[in-house]
Amino acid sequence: MTAASPASLARSWRPVLARGVVLRRDPVRDADLLLLPERVVVLDGSGGAVVRLCDGVRDVAAVVAELAVRHPAAPVAAEVPEFLHRLRKEGWLK
Repeated sequence: MTAASPASLARSWRPVLARGVVLRRDPVRDADLLLLPERVVVLDGSGGAVVRLCDGVRDVAAVVAELAVRHPAAPVAAEVPEFLHRLRKEGWLK
């Protein structure tokens, strides 16, 4: 049995918020927040829109495809996978 490459793992990964992490909209700050135990993370720009697509059903490619339709001029193919992997590294996505 051979180990899967990082690229193939990225294609098969279906990101979802980790247990104990909640996405909320803060109308006072006009920002999306990740609520974690004893911590709040403010998501900049379209970070909340990206995280909302992380439902455990869509894989990374599907998230990128959906965002590319919504924002055709944005560099989503380059930026979204990196953003999701940073959130995963922090333990906020699984």
